[in-house]
Amino acid sequence: MDEHLFGLNHFEKEHHRQPCRSRCGWTFATEAVRAGEAKNLPTYPGPNKMRDCYCTVNLDQEEVFRTKIVEKSLCPFYGEDFYCEIPRTFRHLSFYIFDRDVFRRDSIIGKVAIQKEDLQKYHNRDTWFQLQHVDADSEVQGKVHLELRLSEVITDTGVVCHKLATRVLECQGLPIVNGQCDPYATVTLAGPSRSEAKKTKVKKKTNNPHFDEVFYFEVTRPSSYNKKSQFDIEDVDEVDKMEIRVDLWNASNLKFGDEFLGELRLPLKFLRQSSSYEAWYFLQPRDNGNKSLKPDDLGSLRLNVVYTEDHVFSSDYYSPLRDLLLKSADVEPVSASAAHILGEVCREKQEAAIPLVRLFLHYGRIVPFISAIASAEVKRTQDPNTIFRGNSLTSKCIDETMKLAGMHYLQVTLKPIIDEICQVHKPCEIDPVKLKDGENLENNRENLRQYVDRIFTVITKSGVSCPTVMCDIFFSLRESAAKRFQGDPDVRYTAVSSFIFLRFFAPAILSPNLFQLTPHHPDPQTSRTLTLISKTIQTLGSLSKSKSANFKESYMATFYDYFNEQKYADAVKNFLDLISSSGRRDHKSIEQPILLKEGFMIKRAQGRKRFGMKNFKKRWFRLTNHEFTYQKSKGDHPLCSIPIENILAVERLEEESFKMKNMFQVIQPERRVLYIQANNCVEAKDWIDILTKVSQCNKKRLTVYHPSAYLNGHWLCCKATADNTPGCTPCTGGLPANIQLDIDGDRETERIYSLFNLYMPKLEKMQEACGSKSVYDGPEEEEYSTFIIDDPKETYKTLKLIIEGVGTLEQEHAQYKRDKFKKTKYGSQEHPIGDKSFQTYIRQQSEISAHSI
Repeated sequence: MDEHLFGLNHFEKEHHRQPCRSRCGWTFATEAVRAGEAKNLPTYPGPNKMRDCYCTVNLDQEEVFRTKIVEKSLCPFYGEDFYCEIPRTFRHLSFYIFDRDVFRRDSIIGKVAIQKEDLQKYHNRDTWFQLQHVDADSEVQGKVHLELRLSEVITDTGVVCHKLATRVLECQGLPIVNGQCDPYATVTLAGPSRSEAKKTKVKKKTNNPHFDEVFYFEVTRPSSYNKKSQFDIEDVDEVDKMEIRVDLWNASNLKFGDEFLGELRLPLKFLRQSSSYEAWYFLQPRDNGNKSLKPDDLGSLRLNVVYTEDHVFSSDYYSPLRDLLLKSADVEPVSASAAHILGEVCREKQEAAIPLVRLFLHYGRIVPFISAIASAEVKRTQDPNTIFRGNSLTSKCIDETMKLAGMHYLQVTLKPIIDEICQVHKPCEIDPVKLKDGENLENNRENLRQYVDRIFTVITKSGVSCPTVMCDIFFSLRESAAKRFQGDPDVRYTAVSSFIFLRFFAPAILSPNLFQLTPHHPDPQTSRTLTLISKTIQTLGSLSKSKSANFKESYMATFYDYFNEQKYADAVKNFLDLISSSGRRDHKSIEQPILLKEGFMIKRAQGRKRFGMKNFKKRWFRLTNHEFTYQKSKGDHPLCSIPIENILAVERLEEESFKMKNMFQVIQPERRVLYIQANNCVEAKDWIDILTKVSQCNKKRLTVYHPSAYLNGHWLCCKATADNTPGCTPCTGGLPANIQLDIDGDRETERIYSLFNLYMPKLEKMQEACGSKSVYDGPEEEEYSTFIIDDPKETYKTLKLIIEGVGTLEQEHAQYKRDKFKKTKYGSQEHPIGDKSFQTYIRQQSEISAHSI
């Protein structure tokens, strides 16, 4: 996945266990979105005509991300990226454009809704979408479980009648309207000359209601009684025009009536084949055809969506390919290794770098692998001034390693000052042409100089906090460069500074949201300040001979004179010496707390009244590697602090406990439980994952827990009356402490398999190139010149093993799909009737089966 394309990080991950005999595993779907810009929004009906707009990213209608507000514009630019793994199924990925209103509820201008099955059409390319109107019909989501039974009844007079029983069992995933959902269903038998309606009870505060109500309708038509026929009537044509309609509604206290949630229409004629039918159905919007405005009246939104879905098998399936990849560091030459070959055949080096780095990190092999490919690249480099400056596999792998291993390091080093810059808004513009009225150039220079000085100092004093894995890589780079260019005494520094300053600190300062230092892109003034700081820090860290030549702008060259002193160069060299030293102490355990995650959530008070809204309060939660705390507002003194060693389990809480979605529980000693509600399903999963990871090694972790709350004198889940009763359900995430929970090695190998499979034509062409080089070692043929092949025979051997391994996995995937196809029922809870993606899948499998026959 090209994560470097995105500044918002949102993706969908489906996490469903697959009961597939020996092929059991997990299905993951991930999705990244860039909300680029909107254009031609309708004018505001006021004097200034401009709007203050923001964009939200939604799974169906559940908001999982919100961009910054762009003020006074009808063509707002967001440029924000969002990545996540989505923890549930969904039908639409939706984007809403809102107009902020200070005094009333924000109004929706329009939306874009992309069906899940259509996401591949827009995979990884910029696309403009027309904004659509939002009304009750466009907001339909969820599914309904129905059972229909048509029975023949003989009356006392001997007339045969037909009675229809409609059982509404339950619904799932209904939309929440204005913060609540009190659903009920109406069931209507409608025909050309009749309409009879009945209604279920209202279910309060749930979007997953269980009705289980049966409604009877008489379909009365005289006929001769015939036991052989279940549906033998005189006026078949009229009955064929009849339908059963199920409408879902949200019971509202508002004057203008109940809100429509969706409907289902089923013609009775399909019961002629079978008198009984039971299935799940997706709810549908009303087809009222009264769209009053043209599609382009609301403007458009530019998006870039990346969607991938993989089925990951159990570990033993990946052993041959995984082992081949992991021994890449030991292959001579490294260009003949499986990992290097992946970098050669992928269209973008980044595609290969992301799963490779994660795989090697997981198995503790990242340092020898990067050392091997870096050493090979240095040998091919002719000029020390260009060392590691290209977008090679080495550079991309080191970038990705720093992003994964160095995130906490950035938080500790840069976040406090970045936060201050974003909040204080000191004027720092030093371009005389861009000065605002009333600004003083000298004052701005001094503001900027102070910021640069402070950031430079915290960076160069942070050597002991640099993660060990980064230091080991830097030591390897330094040694390779010094050995290759023995006549250049500075190359040992520039080889390291080109990464730590140019590709780590400077980009983090320039775009702090991409490195999780800020939640959104900074405002234009702050962004300009950070750009100027980033340029200066980058130049300070470069140790280049001619500093002024680095700046195209004269005002930057003038400003840099402040820092043209030897003490800055000495500080950089001391810092680089420390982070690339082989004799460096192990600083894996940093003394000071590392902030892992923070944000507002709603928590239930402990030990207070069991009922009433006063039990639930909004609090600012903060998690470090030392403790989990909450306070009234950000920056306040903590109201409660839970040491990490006191977190005995972190689990989801069943919705029925408090009729609230996205709740989880943090279980502490003496069975004390903190109940928390996150803002959405993605946030809930993120908090559960990171709390589980940070407490995974606690010695007293629980093995069982209660999935529901203790209310009214008993546990809702198991009905036990004692509040200290041991749990009734096994805890999840009970993996051994030595497993790295943040990376799934099998999933990364599956991603690498997918890439090899995608680029199979290039692998075969590389094989041809190896044969050509072995037989004819003359001038390189142009069609093969794109590949680095140092040893044709070794490379050919590796290619043969890769192609065999990929072929075996491809067969396993094909068999898994065939097994799934045989076992899956259309109309089941997982694949309701109306599931277009499953209909497409059935059609594809039928075509494959017909082709194989």
